Amino acid sequence: MAWTLTATVLAVLLLLLLVIRFKFQAFIALLLVSVVFGLATGTNPVDLVDLIVEEMGGTLGEVALVIGLGAVFGEVLQRAGAAERLASTLVERFSERNVAWGLGFAGFLVSIAVYIDVAIVILVPMLYGIARRTGRSLLFYGIPLCAGLSVTHTFIPPTPGPIATAGIMGADLGLVIVFGAVCGLPAMLVAGPVFGRFISKRIFVSVPAGIEATTAVPSGGGGAGGDAIAPSPPDRPEGGPDPTPSPTSAPLPSFASVLGALVLPLVLILGGTTGEALLPEGGGVRTALVFIGQPVIALMVTCLYTLWFFGVRRGSSRQELQAMATRALGPAGVIILITGAGGVFGGLLVGSGLGEVLATAMEQTSMPIVVFGFLASSVIRISQGSGTVAMITGATLTAPLADTLGAGPPLLALACVAIACGGTAFSHVNDSGFWMANRYFGMSVADTLRSWTVMKSIVGLTGFSIALVLSLFVS
Repeated sequence: MAWTLTATVLAVLLLLLLVIRFKFQAFIALLLVSVVFGLATGTNPVDLVDLIVEEMGGTLGEVALVIGLGAVFGEVLQRAGAAERLASTLVERFSERNVAWGLGFAGFLVSIAVYIDVAIVILVPMLYGIARRTGRSLLFYGIPLCAGLSVTHTFIPPTPGPIATAGIMGADLGLVIVFGAVCGLPAMLVAGPVFGRFISKRIFVSVPAGIEATTAVPSGGGGAGGDAIAPSPPDRPEGGPDPTPSPTSAPLPSFASVLGALVLPLVLILGGTTGEALLPEGGGVRTALVFIGQPVIALMVTCLYTLWFFGVRRGSSRQELQAMATRALGPAGVIILITGAGGVFGGLLVGSGLGEVLATAMEQTSMPIVVFGFLASSVIRISQGSGTVAMITGATLTAPLADTLGAGPPLLALACVAIACGGTAFSHVNDSGFWMANRYFGMSVADTLRSWTVMKSIVGLTGFSIALVLSLFVS
């Protein structure tokens, strides 16, 4: 048991060394660490290969389908101008005094389908005119928007991080959505409008002229990034798309149509979870709700709907839709492979008996599983920067413990949220998102640490605090 725990610690350190020092792609690093860990803990080399293949396939059974369908769904909405429509409508409907709250909710909704880095490129330049007109610090508007984007991107499926985490943990996606929203909305409000008002009085950020001159948001699509103001331009996030979306000249879709498309998969998944819990077995209604509420079916229905409503109906050709879907599946494939490799590592940890070791240690220290998950993903997040890798590794380390403790569906879902909180907080100079904010807000590194880093940490810590309290009442 002592060697199992030691080997686990050494394996995590090796993973960090490969990713940070030697710049290995996370998929290759996770796979290599899994092989080394398996051999070090006495797994037969031939059996190890079979186990890797088996765990890779088992992990990706549902996850690969959901991430792939979700990527196409998000790409179609992005190209249709959904982010701009949501942001502009909510800004118009909130008074100038309360516009920060509208921007927080806009970010929360946009990030259901659009990658956070792409959303920053599209939406932050839309704030320049507001900041110039009111004379306020750009952070007054930007921090609420980015807080909303951060919460949904990491807390709520069908975004890739929560999907991957839930897949490795074996959690119910409906419950993850519910608890993600319950923990995420207060986190967005505290880290967004409340902190944004506070920090904007202490750091005045004017519209960055170097970006303003080269960034435009056409009437129907995304903006293009300008010259980098940061010491170095942001890297493409782990598994993320090119953060410079292509503009389109088509008119923006209606607010109601965009909102409907965004909540459709959530409603279907939650309907399935609710029907399974409340309706008697064997009934036709229950069977239909559970079938349609399966994440794969819910995302497939949503994907087909968006391809028709925001593609065919708006004049896109079959070739254009095919190219759009193909483009979306590129970054999705990277996330899928990283998730599968994380599942391989997790399977080997389960087989090594790590769950029993951790359960014994946690009984002696009275550490709840949500605390362990948060700390595990936080350490990885601080060390190497990528939220996706932090969440997948945190879930990989927490899954054996959850299995040993026999955690029920609600506690598993809360553990997933806690892992997401750790993967969100503590963003600093090794995170590409840090440099994205630095670039589009035109801030110094010190001011980015005081604003962006603190905002991300408030999101993570607030969400974690709520998850911890809720975990006291479930099993």
